[in-house]
Amino acid sequence: MSAKDTTNSEFFTLDIGGMTCASCVSRVEKALGKIPGVEAASVNLATEQAKIRIKTGSISLSDIIGLVQKTGYEAQESTARGNQNQNISKSFWADDGLGRVILSFLLSAPLFLPMFLMPFGMQWSLSGWWQLALATPVQFVLGWRFYVAGYKSVRAGAGNMDLLVALGTSAAYGLSLYLLLIPTHVHAQVHELYFEGSAVIICMVLLGKWLEARAKQHTGEAIRALQKLWPEHAKVLNIGLELQDNAGVSAGQYRDLPLDQVLPGDRVLVLPGERIPVDGVIIFGASHVDESLLTGESEPVKKGIDSSVIGGALNGEGVLVIRAHAVGIESVLSQIISLVEDAQTQKAPIQKLVDQVSAIFVPTVIVLALMAGIGNWLYFDSSSIAILRAVSVLVIACPCALGLATPAAIMAGTGVAARFGILIKDPQVLELAHKLDIVAFDKTGTLTLGKPRMLALMPFSSPFDASSIEVNQILATAAGLQLGSEHPLAKALLDAAKENNLSPVATSASKALPGIGIEGIPSAGPFAGLTLRLQSVASLKGEAEYDTILQQAQAYFDQGQTVSVLINTGSSDKGTLRPIAVIAFGDELKANAQAAINALHELHIRTVMLSGDNEAAATRVGKTIGIDEVFAQILPGNKAEIIQKLQSVAKGKKHYVAMVGDGVNDAPALAMADVGMAMSTGTDVAMQAAGITLMRGEPTLVADAIDVSKKTWNKIRQNLFWAFAFNTIGIPMAALGYLSPMLAGSAMALSSFCVLSNALLLKRWRPSLR
Repeated sequence: MSAKDTTNSEFFTLDIGGMTCASCVSRVEKALGKIPGVEAASVNLATEQAKIRIKTGSISLSDIIGLVQKTGYEAQESTARGNQNQNISKSFWADDGLGRVILSFLLSAPLFLPMFLMPFGMQWSLSGWWQLALATPVQFVLGWRFYVAGYKSVRAGAGNMDLLVALGTSAAYGLSLYLLLIPTHVHAQVHELYFEGSAVIICMVLLGKWLEARAKQHTGEAIRALQKLWPEHAKVLNIGLELQDNAGVSAGQYRDLPLDQVLPGDRVLVLPGERIPVDGVIIFGASHVDESLLTGESEPVKKGIDSSVIGGALNGEGVLVIRAHAVGIESVLSQIISLVEDAQTQKAPIQKLVDQVSAIFVPTVIVLALMAGIGNWLYFDSSSIAILRAVSVLVIACPCALGLATPAAIMAGTGVAARFGILIKDPQVLELAHKLDIVAFDKTGTLTLGKPRMLALMPFSSPFDASSIEVNQILATAAGLQLGSEHPLAKALLDAAKENNLSPVATSASKALPGIGIEGIPSAGPFAGLTLRLQSVASLKGEAEYDTILQQAQAYFDQGQTVSVLINTGSSDKGTLRPIAVIAFGDELKANAQAAINALHELHIRTVMLSGDNEAAATRVGKTIGIDEVFAQILPGNKAEIIQKLQSVAKGKKHYVAMVGDGVNDAPALAMADVGMAMSTGTDVAMQAAGITLMRGEPTLVADAIDVSKKTWNKIRQNLFWAFAFNTIGIPMAALGYLSPMLAGSAMALSSFCVLSNALLLKRWRPSLR
């Protein structure tokens, strides 16, 4: 998969096959880094992918793939839908397949079962030649992959897990064969043969690799679940077909086209129970749409004409016709998959430490094994003991768990977060989220709905006993003045009329008054034939009626609302203005804004709100939902400066700040913050600047995002602890003879399995405010 940007660079994703441990990752990265034209490369063991940035035109992708293959690994360009299904489709007899595991255990069972019978007084074992016959196919047929991969790593000037396994098992097998061929050992010393050790090591490593492959499938479930949302075909209506209410669409009136042939502007038919194939707007029909896998919204959402829909969502009970706006890689679903894949293939900064350790790990282990062998040989004067203990060191030290510790946790954490509408794009935030002690919110569109609504309409005559009919007549008339206007307050009036089932009164001689408002003559109702004007209160300064109007509007101003006044401009012979009603507009708080702030307080995080509103309005909102500190009358360009001040060291402690916003003017602050969170309901610029995107635009997701980030970070630390602990404890024990080669192989496989299983526990995470 490739992409271009405006900086004269190209980005590619390669699927890498044959990697087995952290040392493999380090070697592939080094090989990529030495290629002329490659600007950056990052390889991930858990996803088996490499992200590469090259200078445009410097080298072809086929040349890069060839150079990677020379290092001993398979490589191919990733498809548009990634490589997440590859593990599922692997053959039963593949290198990591279950068939090889079962066969290896069947052949090895007669070799190691006598060990378990000895405590019960049953002294039985196969002859040395039978042991040789059973161990040889395990060593050189089922275990041949380790020789091939080990040889390739040596040829590339490095080492990996396969080399350790090949060296260790060959030493045990070779020692046993040597003892068997000495005549005095053929019958009397069968118990000194170690064929079972080499065979069982290969069995356990194969079992570990199979368990790893299965665990990797589970960590990639989030991607696969999203990929399955893509329908294969779309029903595109024929050009010129007229849509009529209560009239069905017959089979001959649409074409069933492959999804890649659907173009923006096409009209797509979606039947009940089908997945919506494209992003677009409903132009016919109504239904409930399940968007849970895309946004994390648990309940189906009611959709009607002019409602936007997302490709991949599940249609409910109604027939819909959708005008396609975005298809393929331009769709929201494709972008979500791309974001999650990027997050899962990127590395957290702590992984750099692991990579540095892994680069020298295998050579160090080989040296330690040689030292253990020589030391034991000198101390015990026994070549068999020396070889067995050196073999144990080689086997226990396989760095599989070390290589999987971080990427497995990142895959599981970002995957489960995506299921609930939290897209973690930058793994670095996982290392910072647990340190957060301040969360700063933009107000408009983040804590509020982001668009004005009519909150009150107060007539001047009989303000306290005005009947609903009078109010409705005024609202219908005011809405009629705004017909055709795109101003946000005009839309708020029209929405209010629609909510009250009112039809706006038709108006003639309408004209916009720049900086003032709008004027027109209603054609019906109590104000028919009068010249009415809807304007701001501030524009009336200097008029005789200004003080009266201001007195009526002051209560709304005190609440931080925007106030307009409806005026009869020709109500008397003197031409004086007669106010009819004041209309207050405001941006309502989101229903769960207070719950979001309470959740952050429970996490002992201080909350801050940044607003361009006046002091009174901003303070009122802050007090309503429990914000700790409010910054009012903030210019858009100053938000980043405030974030920087909040981060400053106080009392010897640096504060870690998250910024939550949705607008273009929030982008600098989102980038400045330690963790940026953007609402998907906002602008693309904001989402690009943020490390986390909240798909539902609900402020409660902020606490959930911090919580899942903390838990993922904890899993990374736990995994690294166990990975280092296994090696730190296991290597000395193996060198001192407390771990036989067979137990060392079991412990090595167990370490990888424990790390992956621990990471998979993240799949049980659920949002606290769902």
